[in-house]
Amino acid sequence: MKMTGAQALIKALEMEGTEVMFGLPGGCILPAYDPLLDSSIRHILVRHEQGAGHMAEGYAHVTGRPGVAMVTSGPAATNMVTPLCDAYMDSIPMVCITGQVPTSAIGTDAFQECDTVGITRSVTKHNELVMSAQDLPLAIRQAFHIATTGRPGPTLIDIPKDVLQNSMEWHWPTDAEVIDSLPGYRPTMKGHPRMIKEAAKLILESERPILYVGGGVLKARAAEALLELAELTNIHVVTTLMARGAFPDSHPLCLGMPGMHGNATAITAMQQSDLLVALGARFDDRITGKVSAFAQQAKIIHVDIDPAEQGKVRRPDVPIVGDCRLVIEEIVKAIRDLLATGSTQADTAVWKSRVSGWREQFPLSYEPSEPGEALKPQFCLEALRDSAPPDTILVSGVGQHQMWSSQYWRFDKPYTWVNSGGLGTMGFSVPAAIGAKVGRPDATVWAIDGDGCFQMTAQELVTASTERIPVKVAILNNSYLGMVRQWQEMFYEERYSEVYLSPDTPDFVKWAEAMGCVGIRVDSPEEVQPAIDKANSIDDRPVVVDFRVAASEKVFPMVPAGFGNDDLLLPPSQMARKEFLR
Repeated sequence: MKMTGAQALIKALEMEGTEVMFGLPGGCILPAYDPLLDSSIRHILVRHEQGAGHMAEGYAHVTGRPGVAMVTSGPAATNMVTPLCDAYMDSIPMVCITGQVPTSAIGTDAFQECDTVGITRSVTKHNELVMSAQDLPLAIRQAFHIATTGRPGPTLIDIPKDVLQNSMEWHWPTDAEVIDSLPGYRPTMKGHPRMIKEAAKLILESERPILYVGGGVLKARAAEALLELAELTNIHVVTTLMARGAFPDSHPLCLGMPGMHGNATAITAMQQSDLLVALGARFDDRITGKVSAFAQQAKIIHVDIDPAEQGKVRRPDVPIVGDCRLVIEEIVKAIRDLLATGSTQADTAVWKSRVSGWREQFPLSYEPSEPGEALKPQFCLEALRDSAPPDTILVSGVGQHQMWSSQYWRFDKPYTWVNSGGLGTMGFSVPAAIGAKVGRPDATVWAIDGDGCFQMTAQELVTASTERIPVKVAILNNSYLGMVRQWQEMFYEERYSEVYLSPDTPDFVKWAEAMGCVGIRVDSPEEVQPAIDKANSIDDRPVVVDFRVAASEKVFPMVPAGFGNDDLLLPPSQMARKEFLR
């Protein structure tokens, strides 16, 4: 069957199961937009290409399916670099299609030409410039295959305008053809049997074990296997920022989030453990603090599908390369076999008692507002959490509000938390929430943002309004770049350099209304609950709630950058008893 490259591109996307894509047309990609008129694919027209990328990420976060974005050449492609890098850092499956100048013009500095493949090489798992229309179906199949297998990540296909216009003979490659066309790409899925037995033996011998769970558990759809392992061994679980929801916060074995702004119990339990079972986690600097001072007495079992992560930061005693779900299931089987043949598990009663004591002594805490004082952001989050419908998806930007969100929300189900972890992208929240709502239209989606983050990508609420995507946005508005202010107060002698944002400009309520949203402003504690109830009752358009919160509030606990986890800073009310953590 004869067709144009553009028709082949859209047909290939349909064959890959693409139901929705996010994008913005322009000159070089324009031929691909014509067959979209006859396609089953829903296209969501964004207001900035960066928004398209973050929407694709949000969609992928909550569905597990690759998000698809399509933009034109030059500045449109460079606007995609941030979401591509964000997806690369957080292992998000995403396929990006970019237009390119005609093949005859490549290398001539033509209008809106840039070396998209070169620019994005370091922030994609795979990218390719397709020079023939006949090659498009295979290129798309490869892009989806690579994005969704092994360690997930973003891929990019760059297509010159004339390749989209030229004719080709349709052929849909088989699975075997795709695999044969990628001879160097063979992700290891099953863990080494000897290493799995070693891991099972170490787990049973450990007296102070911790399951250190990263985002790879969610990517592998391994939450059920993780629960089985934790309950079989009765080992406490910490969930990193990217793994929130992988293990239920309500479970008695869950210690919550470790790291720079984790809770004291999770941080200390990792620090004093004798065995860390790292599952889909990469020993990020925000978790370890000063690496040489991190969990010095702990042996390491490291399970990760990416062999490059083994030994990158901390040398493991038992390295296991493989899919987290498959490996965890094999470890569970190996432990059951050992127990059935007479092995016993070490006594962890003393360890459990210590952990219980830390939990009792060092809960997350903040000082409530006194009459007449500004709202506390933690109070707003608790009210949002307690009023949230079941299965609510929470999406955050980056900064103080991100840390408070992870700390004070309760995540009992996987894929209900969406945030930018590795890259820390301000402006992520609003477009990612739109993508999440498109992926899960049945779920309530709340975006938690700061006033700094919100001003970076708020224009995408126009997209949400016109496309009838009723997300809800809570701005924790302290008129500052809050996390930067916190660092300047604590480490720069309160020298507040270029961190103050105007408390009156913009007027977020008017701005929300101008974008087709409902705008609500909240200044006092008694206004919080009525505003949340009103926001939750609105389902036909986006809602923006401007919570005017205290600028002086800081995120605690905190491990200062460059320090070890033992140098943890607690809330002022708890610092006097910090010795209990020793």
